[in-house]
Amino acid sequence: MNFLVTGGAGFIGSHVCERLLHDGHAVWVLDDLNSFYDPQIKRANIRAIQSLAKPFEFVQGDLTDVVTVNELIGGVKFDQIIHLAARAGVRPSLEEPALYQRVNVEGTVNILEAARKSGCKKITIASSSSVYGVNAKTPFSEADPIFSAISPYAASKLACEALGHVYHHLYGLDVIMLRFFTVYGPRQRPDLAIHKFAKLIAAGKAIPVFGDGSTARDYSFITDIVDGIEACTRNEFGFEIFNLGESQAVTLSRLIELLEKSLGKKALINREPAQPGDVPITFADVSKARAKLGYDPHVKIDAGIPKFVEWFNQVAREA
Repeated sequence: MNFLVTGGAGFIGSHVCERLLHDGHAVWVLDDLNSFYDPQIKRANIRAIQSLAKPFEFVQGDLTDVVTVNELIGGVKFDQIIHLAARAGVRPSLEEPALYQRVNVEGTVNILEAARKSGCKKITIASSSSVYGVNAKTPFSEADPIFSAISPYAASKLACEALGHVYHHLYGLDVIMLRFFTVYGPRQRPDLAIHKFAKLIAAGKAIPVFGDGSTARDYSFITDIVDGIEACTRNEFGFEIFNLGESQAVTLSRLIELLEKSLGKKALINREPAQPGDVPITFADVSKARAKLGYDPHVKIDAGIPKFVEWFNQVAREA
């Protein structure tokens, strides 16, 4: 099949591209290589994909550029689109809320509309566990009410979920929304806590810890997430929302302990106040994904952190 992966130069996207190519599909990537983090990292991801010598094409372009989106999607008969491109991160969205709405919401409309016009009937779209906000009930279920977003980023992802339903309801597109829970592993974005902390600990510098370390996240290993994305491509679902996580909440203090053990160095900690927009816990109920996708996450944090650190050390040696 022909797949378009938006954001395919990024962390999750590059792994998805490799999996699709390994499975014999043809892949196109649309990515603007923006400066949210070093574009050279994304270019390196693209080179790694190209080195597989599989049917792959990279297009540099912006989701908000309607002409670029329409020309790409209208010019290739795509069987499926995996829409991962977005402005990411809760804290940065507090600084540039309009940018997050423009790229994430308007960009998603452009992808959906181009798909509708071109006849591509199946789209898998990245949402986020951030949509749950401060949820008193754990683990988080897709059936939970979600009317209390607490960041512009979360609000943009909620809007994307609503748009996905609209395009299914009006035009019959098969739309799957995936609520990712803190994804990590090789190639993780450098701004995310695990990668950021590893770099600082290895350099003997203090890590910023917001709050008392009791906040907890459902850290999800990249191979499990890619398994879930791939499962979505195999069948038609109409319109569905799935949690993809490990279904294990890990405190920040525990995460730091695991990084210290794997890196062989103690962390210097700089305590800071809790940040606006942060939630105290994320914790995925993945029973729906298990039942309908056959999703079976198995890389728990105790095994995942050493895998990440192995990659991190390799990159450091090669630098």
